[in-house]
Amino acid sequence: MSNRNISMAVIRRLPKYHRYLGDLLDRDIQRISSKELSDIIGFTASQIRQDLNNFGGFGQQGYGYNVEELYNEIGKILGLSRTYNSIIIGAGNLGQAIANYSGFTKAGFKIKALFDANPRMIGLKIRDFEILDSESIEEFVEENNIDIAILCIPKNGAQDVVDRLVKVGIKGIWNFAPLDLEVPNDVIVENVNLTESLFTLSYLMNENK
Repeated sequence: MSNRNISMAVIRRLPKYHRYLGDLLDRDIQRISSKELSDIIGFTASQIRQDLNNFGGFGQQGYGYNVEELYNEIGKILGLSRTYNSIIIGAGNLGQAIANYSGFTKAGFKIKALFDANPRMIGLKIRDFEILDSESIEEFVEENNIDIAILCIPKNGAQDVVDRLVKVGIKGIWNFAPLDLEVPNDVIVENVNLTESLFTLSYLMNENK
């Protein structure tokens, strides 16, 4: 079955399944029913079964799910069985926070370099990374087989940077810039807008008054 036919709503639930199953493994729980998983995650048991059936049969009636097997299979579906060479563009507070988070490396997202346009930042070190001049992005991407660019820059100039990345073959962009980027159809952009998320929280808090 082609995963291209799977709805984005299902795909966006997979990381949550993966996280909770990882927690169960840490607690040495070997099997779990869809009802028990429902109680933990908050999705209905029917929803869980429907979601997982999109990718084949993982559970056994009367047994439930083998936690480790399901964890590994969802990891494969999410593409976590491979390594992604990544760069961070923008070495400000957000870029540095991402570079300092070890969880990305454990999941296979290997940060290879940080870039910044500010001359005062170039040459400084964040963990084991020396901040490089953003003028050298293209050369670095081509020489290091970079898969993903993590964009942590203001919206001004962000599209220009993305255009440069696309020209040298970047196919995945994790975008923290508050801008809807224009890219070719074969380039995947995942937007993370912190302000929009905070405003949503504000709305929900006010609705609950």
